[in-house]
Amino acid sequence: MRLAIGCLLGFLLLASVPQAQAPAVPVFQIAPIPDSKITFSVKASVPIEGVFDKWDATLTYPSTDVEAGVLDIKAQAGSVNTGSGMKDGKLKSKDFFNADQDPYITFHSTKIVQTSHSSVDVQGTFTIRGVSKPETLTFAITGQGTGQGTIKGVMAFDRKDYGMNSGIPFIKIADRVEVDVDLVGKRTSGPPLVFKQ
Repeated sequence: MRLAIGCLLGFLLLASVPQAQAPAVPVFQIAPIPDSKITFSVKASVPIEGVFDKWDATLTYPSTDVEAGVLDIKAQAGSVNTGSGMKDGKLKSKDFFNADQDPYITFHSTKIVQTSHSSVDVQGTFTIRGVSKPETLTFAITGQGTGQGTIKGVMAFDRKDYGMNSGIPFIKIADRVEVDVDLVGKRTSGPPLVFKQ
């Protein structure tokens, strides 16, 4: 009986000790198309501009430090849409995106650096047609501390660095490609991010 009472008392004492809780962290949700969008453009004798109709993006934070986040973007190469079937077909081909063999175009951040009260440089690994290289997205941010806002960024790369050496018949195109990432985010739980002043 003493043993049973001792065990019961021990259980009650342990149960009364509050359990340490993990600190709350910001949780964000990225709005889908049409609120958010990923577009690209290339200077050419005939303008080449387009969007990706199918993609996902996540922004994950282990703390409230704005520089601690991880941004992941994953676009389906085959969802490219320039409004021209001929251009889309050429971009999906092995000469450019090689969508059949490498169906995803991705960006995974490795470091976020706050550059002003409303901007960050997001350094990461950009992968297209199976080739990965370091690139940087430069973002302007709105809505700090409100729970909802936008992050609009641009990244430029040389298409030939990724093996896209061909052209499009009868169209002279530049090597520089600009990618615009326009995301609308909402904090669904947790505290606001902390920006350096």
